[in-house]
Order: sequence, then structure tokens, then C-alpha cells
Amino acid sequence: MDASIVIISLPAIFRGIGLDPLAPGNIGYLLWMILGYLLVSAVLVVVLGRLGDMYGRVKIYNLGFLVFACASIALSLDPFRAGAGALWLILWRIVQAFGGSMLTANSAAILTDAFPTRQRGMALGINQITALAGQFLGLLAGGLLAAVDWRAVFWVSVPVSAAGTIWSYLSLRETAAGRRARIDWLGNITFAAGAGILLAGITYGIQPYGSSATGWANPWVLTGLLGGAALLLLFCYAETRVPEPMFQLALFKVRAFAAGNLAALLTAIARGGLQFMLIIWLQGIWLPLHGYAFEDTPLWAGIFMLPLTLGFLIAGPLSGYLSDRFGARVFSTAGLVVVAASFLGLLTLPVDFDYGVFAALLLLNGLGQGMFSSPNTSSVMGSVPPEYRGVASGMRSTFQNSGTALSIGVFFSLMVSGLASSLPASLRAGLTAHGVPAGAAGHAASLPPVSTLFATFLGNNPVEHLLASGGTLSHLSAAQQASLTGHGFFPRLVSGPFHHGLTIVFGVAAAMALVSAAASALRGGHTPTPEHTPQDGPPTAGVLAEEAHGRHNAPSS
Repeated sequence: MDASIVIISLPAIFRGIGLDPLAPGNIGYLLWMILGYLLVSAVLVVVLGRLGDMYGRVKIYNLGFLVFACASIALSLDPFRAGAGALWLILWRIVQAFGGSMLTANSAAILTDAFPTRQRGMALGINQITALAGQFLGLLAGGLLAAVDWRAVFWVSVPVSAAGTIWSYLSLRETAAGRRARIDWLGNITFAAGAGILLAGITYGIQPYGSSATGWANPWVLTGLLGGAALLLLFCYAETRVPEPMFQLALFKVRAFAAGNLAALLTAIARGGLQFMLIIWLQGIWLPLHGYAFEDTPLWAGIFMLPLTLGFLIAGPLSGYLSDRFGARVFSTAGLVVVAASFLGLLTLPVDFDYGVFAALLLLNGLGQGMFSSPNTSSVMGSVPPEYRGVASGMRSTFQNSGTALSIGVFFSLMVSGLASSLPASLRAGLTAHGVPAGAAGHAASLPPVSTLFATFLGNNPVEHLLASGGTLSHLSAAQQASLTGHGFFPRLVSGPFHHGLTIVFGVAAAMALVSAAASALRGGHTPTPEHTPQDGPPTAGVLAEEAHGRHNAPSS
């Protein structure tokens, strides 16, 4: 929930600290508030999973709860205002993500250790689906809590994380022996730097640069993308040369592991695009057209997206239980086909859709993702030797978290580029037709489309935001003001360009889901990895390759 609860609450948070999140100079604060948590999670989970393998998964997990609790308290006690207040929140969100990464990097490994093969899919399914459902429930919780007080968004984490810290220290026990090893400093540094710089470049690529609507031509963005990719290539090379690497590249010789992670990455990109586009679609167009005030749309968007969460909760544990008996491949592959079908269904909807059809498609998408996630996680985690389950869990989480961060860069850029070609002219014509002076209309239309897009994302009336600061609204008649700032002007103005962008976004998402389904189908039949004992020593790359070869030739399940 904490990964997404801040998204809906950003308007209240920034009002609380006295900062306009949509002023051009403050867009960076806004993006880092959303993406800082995701970037840290994507970069650190492999490192922390590896440390769990070495020093004990429960130890790292327990420490993560403690760090998370402390950061939650600090977030709710922000003593500053304006830019300093935003930096305080960003900093402690990063610390909170560090604690959260300790949890996510080791939770799947702890469950895999604790449950026998016949129950593992059910256990991992419950864990995985509650996490994914939490991302969508966070949107609803953020809308409810922000209406009370912006600090309540962070207060809600304090009792949960404090109780979790005590509970985990009292109840969890190590069920797998840690294996002492040297820390791979070169691997840690090159991976963290490469992934961090690459994802930061993608983050800044969303922001406008010069006269361009996006920043992909910014030399610093290009340097970050190329430099991050180069460091990751250096990391891959280094990991084949060090005796005890952080990142077990040999695990990718296990077909179930490689195919499952590829499918998870592409599905995470598609799911992230769905989440953010649905929020903008509901908050910026559909809800205002149906009479909802812009400031109320964040809460109602979370409510109207509940069928998606319901689908997760129904299909996840059930498919995990069935995959324990019948194998993961059929359920994960069928689930992704269902996801692709739901994206294609969304493509056919008009901007002002019938909610019953929309809810049915969301439920279908949630069911499909639930069918995929639990069996896929069980297949990935069950395909690796026990002593590498921590690093495998971290690698799995890295692909999932990186996919979410990538989805924001990819889909926001697609949408912004689509809006940049048609929105300025439409906005200028619409404003002048309602009495706005040509100069003020031209100034409003020249502002970056990303500001307009984020305004709808944050539940602000974009037209009111564009015109209020210069005092233009006060010079118009009451009828003109009511028309421009009403529920229908902006949604009707933007519906054409936005629907064109939606077609691209959902088309790309459907294609990714189908490629993920193909990868899932190619994972092969799975037989559990032999349980190595600590005295046997860790399996070498050759042993992993032999086990992978055995799984390639195993009977299909």
C-alpha cells in the first residue's frame, strides 16, 4: 500500500507543505515523490536478497520492518515547508523504500523455505496477490486519508509497521542456514549505480526540455541512459569473473527462472501503464463528465477501480493452489492471454464509457493477472537451489519493480507526445472561444502538456490551474468562468487527443501481455530443484546448467 498510497494523496501533501506541485520548477519534486520509492526498490532488492542468503533471511527481513517503521514516523513529522518539506519527504521515502526492499527481497524466499512443494504455490500466491492488491487499495486509502489530514497518509503505516516489527522478531525463525561469503563490492557498486542512473534518466525523460514536451533529447538524459546501460554491461561482465558474485547469472540457464522473470518484467510494465492511465482516464475525463468535482475524483477513482483488485484477490490464491497440483505453466500462460484480451477490450471503449462494461474488463484483467502472478512466482522460486532463494527473490522483485518504473517512463512519454501534437491548438481555440484573451490563451496553451496531464492525475481542474495564477479568470464574466471551470469543458476538450493516446498505450500493453504469454509457455515443465544441504556447498554454474537441462527435458506439467 505504501508504494501507491502517496500517489493519490499528493495534492493534499503538497498543499499541506505549501508547495504547488504543478509549477514548472516543482515537477521534479512531484516525480521523485512518486518514483523515488520505486527506484530504490528496483536497485536494492537483489543486494538485500543476497545479504539474506549470507547472513539470514529472517534477520534482514526483521531489520527491514524496523527501518520501515522509523521512516514512517519521520515522514509523518515533516517539520519543514515548501521545497525543504518536499525534500524531507523524498529523503524519508527513500529510507522507507530501503526498509521495504529488505522485506520484499526476502519474503518470498522465507515462504519458499517454510512450505513444502505441494503448498508453495498457495503460500506464495497469497503473499504475491496481497502485495499487488495493496498497490490498488493504496489508491483508495490515500484518497480517504488525505481528506482527513495529509499526515494521516503516513500515520497509517506507523502502527502496522511497529506491530509488524515486534511480531516478526517474536514469531519468525530461520529455517535455512546462512552461508558466509565475501561481499561482491564491484558487483554491488556497478549494479546499483547502473540501474539507478538508468532509471533516473528515464524519470527525467518525462520532464519537458527546452521547447520539447519531453526530455528525451536532453544531453543529461541521454548520458544517463547510455551510462547506466554501460555500467550494467560492465556489471554483467564482472559477475562472470568474480568467485562469489552478487547476481547469479547462472540462474538464467534455468529455463523456468529466465522465462518467468521475462514474463514478470513485461507484465509489470503493462500493469503499471494500466494503473496510471486508468487514474488519468477516470480523474481527468470520465468522472468530471459524470458530475464529480475534480477535487473528489482521486477518492472515486480508487473506488471505481475496485473490480481490478477484486479480480486479484479471487484468482491469486486459487490459481496458486491449483498450480501446486497441476503445474504453473498452464495457469500463468492462460492468465496472460486473459490480460491481453482485457486490454483489447479496453481499446474498444469510447472515452465516455458504460461503467458496467468497464468494470467487467477491469475484473477480467485482475483475474488474468491473479492467474499469472501466483503460479509464476512459485515456478521462479521453486526452480532455484535453496541457498540462492534470497538472491532469486531479489532478482524477481527487481524485474517487477523496474517494470513499474519503466512503465511510467514509457507510457507517460507516449501519452505526453500524443497530447503535445494536438492539445495546445485545441486548448488555445477552446479558451479564446470562451472569452479568454489571445495572449493568456496562448500562454496557457504553451505550458508543458505534462503539467496538464499531472493536473488531471492529481485531481486538479487543469483549466482553473492554468488561468487562475495570472488573474485571467477574474476578468471574465460569471458565465464564462462557470463554463471554463465546470466539469465538462476540459474533459470534452481533451477527450479526442487522450483517446488517441489510450489506443497506443493499451495496444502496446496488449502486445506486451502476449509476448509475456509466449515466454511463460516456453518455461517448460518444472521439476523442483534438488534440496542441497549446506555441507554439500553451493551448486556451481555447471550444476545449475545440468539442473536446467534436466528441467528442459522434464515432462510438461
